[in-house]
Amino acid sequence: MAFAHPQDALPSGSRSWCVALACALEASAPKPGNVHPLVDYPDLSYAELVAAGAAIAPVLGAAATQRLGATIRAAVAASRSVTRSNANLGIVLAVAPLASVPTGIAPTPAAARAVLAVLDAADARECYAAIAAARPGGMGARGRWDVAGEPPADLLAAMRDAADRDQIARLWTDGYEPLFTGLGADIGRELLSGHDVGTALVRAFLGQLAREPDSLIARKHGPAVAAAVSTRAGDVLAAGSAAWPGAVQAFERDLWSGRGFAGFVPPPGGARPGTINPGTTADLVAAAVYVLLATGRLQELVGPQPTLGSRC
Repeated sequence: MAFAHPQDALPSGSRSWCVALACALEASAPKPGNVHPLVDYPDLSYAELVAAGAAIAPVLGAAATQRLGATIRAAVAASRSVTRSNANLGIVLAVAPLASVPTGIAPTPAAARAVLAVLDAADARECYAAIAAARPGGMGARGRWDVAGEPPADLLAAMRDAADRDQIARLWTDGYEPLFTGLGADIGRELLSGHDVGTALVRAFLGQLAREPDSLIARKHGPAVAAAVSTRAGDVLAAGSAAWPGAVQAFERDLWSGRGFAGFVPPPGGARPGTINPGTTADLVAAAVYVLLATGRLQELVGPQPTLGSRC
């Protein structure tokens, strides 16, 4: 079906427009285990997720004019004003360094690294305050540079310390190269093969999940469950075209119930949408779509106003 674009009131091609559209496309693709038009969580609806993307768009659109930490804090505040829970902290953290590159410069790994290279103690304070305000689940106590403690003087050093357990932190410390050569390239290939945007994003999401266990799942349920989910994602991606819809739907149901994932412990209250949530992988999809929009690549592949296609 056609998709209503919350970015229609924004200047076409602007950074704000790219942010709003990237968030809307990511939210609307029916990625197993995540909120999408057919699935709401108890504390987060599809409408809220799209609204959160629209709320952060003007903030990230102006990111080149202010410090990165201030951008992150303002974006989280904007998102919290329209949602009941942490809707898109991961997206904010993943996209903000890309949106902060100077005006007239395309978002590239080198440009993002240049933004991160000049972070200071004020950026760390603002970023830690933003994380505290978002109240993300599954963080736990981590000792040195814990997000519940005092912020470090060197934010990038804290991200390096967290890189082994958080994919967004690893993205910062890896200099964004894997986002471009991994997910971004995957989405482009799926579109070139003839898939509509919605299917391409789901397939790229599954490819990323198969390639790298989701760090949110690992924090909440343990590395064994995260690894089992990644294996299953690879199996779904390998399903033939006739079996594909059923394989995706079965994966969705099993992520809700935890069925088939060794080591999974059901949460209090039983299974429900979002029980096992590959949420960080979804955040990376949004960041990759932002890059494709901001560089004009997505428009080249599917036209100036991308829609999700009939599957969604």
